[in-house]
Amino acid sequence: MNAQTQSLTLQGPAGAIEALLDLPDPAQFAAARGTAVIAHPHPLFAGTMTNKVVQTLARACVQCGWRALRFNFRGVGASAGAYDEGRGEVDDMLAAVAAQAPAGEALVIAGFSFGAYVASRAVAALHGPRPIDGVVLVGTAASRFDVAPVPPELQPQTLVVHGELDDTVPLASVMDWARPQSLPVTVVPGGEHFFHGQLPLLKTLVVRHLRP
Repeated sequence: MNAQTQSLTLQGPAGAIEALLDLPDPAQFAAARGTAVIAHPHPLFAGTMTNKVVQTLARACVQCGWRALRFNFRGVGASAGAYDEGRGEVDDMLAAVAAQAPAGEALVIAGFSFGAYVASRAVAALHGPRPIDGVVLVGTAASRFDVAPVPPELQPQTLVVHGELDDTVPLASVMDWARPQSLPVTVVPGGEHFFHGQLPLLKTLVVRHLRP
């Protein structure tokens, strides 16, 4: 993605996890603020860590001084294993966090579509044992998966973004998930699931949320 991108192979519960680590510009940041771990869309529908929305999230994190770790779920690309209906994918994300964002380091958890569902489950598992400094959920697959609620203590640090005209995950399903939590949802007018033509706006929203 940029000159500061590294290819990594992490170890996960199903074997090797293929990953990319994007680093902030050392000319702008003497040290990274921490690590953002970003989950990609559904593996059975061509979702990978190079998805354009996932790359946009990584760029936004790097611009704000975070190391951005993208990774392929089990069975995707060079990652070992096979699709596990979300269960194993949560374990993959937790393994990625453990490998690249050890306890005591600032952490952002982010995801797009199916990846937002996985991210919500990772947040639920990590909350309590370690601090989480930010959560970004985009195109959250609330109509298809049992997305975990955001812990009340983390809601001020959480950004939920959804397209008004998303026909993959209807906005109404995300509102139904958010409403009992009184969790705000940022709606992109005219936006659809992959934010075609609106990725710069998505990046701006994430930068606004994560900037120091």
